[in-house]
Amino acid sequence: MATQHAAVVPGTVHLVDVSGAAPAGAKMRDGIQLVPRPSDDPEDPLNWSRGRKMLALAMTVVYTFGTGLPLTLQYSILADITADTGISTATLVEGTGYAFLLLGFGCLFWQPIALTYGRRGVYLISTLATVPLMVWTAYSKSGGEWFAHRIMLGFFCAPIEALPEVSIPDVFFAHERGAMMGVYVFSLFGSNFLAPLIGGWFNEAYGWKWTMYFGAIFAAVAFVIMFFFMEETMYFRQGLEGLEDEQDEIAVATAAAAGEKGEKSSSSSQTVSESPAAIYVKPTLAQKLAWFRKMDGRPTYQHMLKTMYMPFIYLYQFPIVLWAGFIYGINLCWYQVLNGTASPVLASAPYNWSSGLVGTIYVGPIVGAAIGCYWAGSIADKFTLWLARRNNGVREPEHRLWPLLITAVLGAIGLIMWGVGAQYHAHWAVLAVGLGILTCSVVAGGSVALSYNIDCYKDISGDTTTSVILVRNLMGFAIAYGITPWYTNMGLQNCFIMAGFLALGCTLTFLFMVWKGKDLRRASAERYWKYAAESSSAH
Repeated sequence: MATQHAAVVPGTVHLVDVSGAAPAGAKMRDGIQLVPRPSDDPEDPLNWSRGRKMLALAMTVVYTFGTGLPLTLQYSILADITADTGISTATLVEGTGYAFLLLGFGCLFWQPIALTYGRRGVYLISTLATVPLMVWTAYSKSGGEWFAHRIMLGFFCAPIEALPEVSIPDVFFAHERGAMMGVYVFSLFGSNFLAPLIGGWFNEAYGWKWTMYFGAIFAAVAFVIMFFFMEETMYFRQGLEGLEDEQDEIAVATAAAAGEKGEKSSSSSQTVSESPAAIYVKPTLAQKLAWFRKMDGRPTYQHMLKTMYMPFIYLYQFPIVLWAGFIYGINLCWYQVLNGTASPVLASAPYNWSSGLVGTIYVGPIVGAAIGCYWAGSIADKFTLWLARRNNGVREPEHRLWPLLITAVLGAIGLIMWGVGAQYHAHWAVLAVGLGILTCSVVAGGSVALSYNIDCYKDISGDTTTSVILVRNLMGFAIAYGITPWYTNMGLQNCFIMAGFLALGCTLTFLFMVWKGKDLRRASAERYWKYAAESSSAH
């Protein structure tokens, strides 16, 4: 298959029927071809009703908040934890860095299991494990204990980083992915921004230990909701994304040949055998509530083990995957910068804010995250369709990158507003607006990077997403160590002016991908179709 389809560029799909001459067999909706092609099975997640699809998306959001919020509750109350336990703030921050590291590398374990045995069980295990680990956090007495539960939380919560990026394409078509991916990225960052806000005020009312207990309760409630309402979205379909037109033509030709053969045989025989219609069985309630479901066509155990190391190979064989990880990672770096400086700046003179008020500053980032989600989601989807229509109905993944032109500028503005404003003790509203603008850029950049990776290499995106997350979290881990000495030695003003121009320059590298992205995809076509065929044949 790799040689047969080497001329087909991965990610280039005929998405819009602009001439009314869609290939025979193509499934359409409002003039848009449905990519990937849904099967005839009513239990195919692509065929679910709109309400059922939105419930699946809602459960992804519940999971993201159910694990993401408890994991980050400590951001605005580090000083109180230090005062009560004697664990230094530097040690607490270091533990958070280890959690981020395991959030990336843990995907190497959980993602292959989810791709082989089902998403639902991995989501449930991840959420349930968060409960006792958050309770343990409240009993921390030493740095070693803090490191231990942070590492374990990072490992068990790792699916939050890569599995939703698989679940969403399970259910939604190519022209819908951007908006739905934006909802997930908003949930991911939104939970991280909401946690310090809740944690700060909860700490003032009940103390830091009960703040950790609250995290455990929150995860437990999320687990119960997911247990009863989260459906399995894993579905093994025939065919590869990007080859729909070719497969439709083959199917029509095969059907025509079969029809001719049937006519000839009927003239010489009174009995004509017909192929039995496919029978689709609706799962029972017990099957729906099962943590894992045995499905026909699932990958072999050997293939599952192979996918545990393939993300490293994809990083050097597919430059686009590495670039997507870099863009997502650089945006995570600015998120880490925000978390690493918000409390030191606002808790000191002239602001002298309490932990509750420090948490309140995250209202700005929450608003910014919502705007970024809409910009990189719904707006980007509509813009991509507009560009596809202008391109004779053909969608290129690079069409999705143009929103980064605005986010590049916004990121620089937000960083400079925050750093220079803090240096000159500007009104807190200036800082809040700066953080909101920065977060809009961060969320939009992360969402575009994830969607671009999936659009380019959809049929191996379960593994390439892990590659992206590995790069992202390694960069986040590094900046967690570097931000404090960076702004301490350079000063807030110089540090954040430099960061602003770094953000601008790094994000503008998307212009190179707009120029050469298709050439890179074309050069990797033979490798991609080989891996995609192996993944498909392993089912």
